[in-house]
Amino acid sequence: MRNVIERMARANHAPMHTLSPAEARAFYEMGSGVLEVPKAVLPRVEDFTIRARDGYAIPARLYAPSLDEKSLPLLLYTHGGGFTIGSIRTHDTLCRELARLANCMVVSIDYRLSPEHRFPVATHDAWDALQWLAVHAAELGADARRLAVGGDSAGGTLAAVNAIQARHAGIALSLQLLFYPGTTAHQDTESHKTFAHGLVLEEDAVSWYFDNYIPNKKDREDWRFAPLLAPDVDDIAPAWIGLAELDPLVDEGIAYADKLRLAGVQVSLEIYRGVTHEFIKMGRALPEARQAHADAARALREAFA
Repeated sequence: MRNVIERMARANHAPMHTLSPAEARAFYEMGSGVLEVPKAVLPRVEDFTIRARDGYAIPARLYAPSLDEKSLPLLLYTHGGGFTIGSIRTHDTLCRELARLANCMVVSIDYRLSPEHRFPVATHDAWDALQWLAVHAAELGADARRLAVGGDSAGGTLAAVNAIQARHAGIALSLQLLFYPGTTAHQDTESHKTFAHGLVLEEDAVSWYFDNYIPNKKDREDWRFAPLLAPDVDDIAPAWIGLAELDPLVDEGIAYADKLRLAGVQVSLEIYRGVTHEFIKMGRALPEARQAHADAARALREAFA
């Protein structure tokens, strides 16, 4: 991990928060596959769209590890990127790996990004996609009785919020798979101070992301941005939560795991030592990333069994 950070420093790229959103997206996409595991070749990869509540066609990509099996379990995956960057393309390798290792179908979506589309548009897109999949899973060859949600960072926030809304709507989920999710309203935990600089996710970048997405700080008290503030998480889906030890978001991930446990929700919490935010996309360099892929896939297989 230290070697990765040193190489990033030597590259001397302009910090993300100094770029325009369009420039930041292009930069993130350009570098997204550099440290990832080799891209798995799957027999079925298809692009399609899901209609949002306002008529917007949400781009989606389906990954299936087999053409032979019928009624595969299904994971809806929402990518990270501070609600400002990231895409189906930047998380293509990760979604392929989860499909391959968990033997499940994965649907990844391009929810709308800020600042062009501010809170709660991303939340609405993620929820609209889940509701659509719950109804139309069989048309894709998936089993609507075995649905899960997952995501990393901001995508983990969206997955956690989806899990709460699914409980409200009576949509049964097998699992919520959360890689270092954002859960707090104001990024004021101790880990945000301890790991503010020099460890991939910088304090200035976090502020930039959230100023793009939800500039009114009072709005950040909405639990759909900060699920740690949700008034009720009883009876939501079991959770697998994978955190990075050296991450500004580690404390809020632990706090969310504690909140779920206090509500009686089954939680499996893994903290990967010596790694930073974004580590799950560094499998070429970090064995911890490959271990996290395997652990997450095992959690999915067990939840779908």
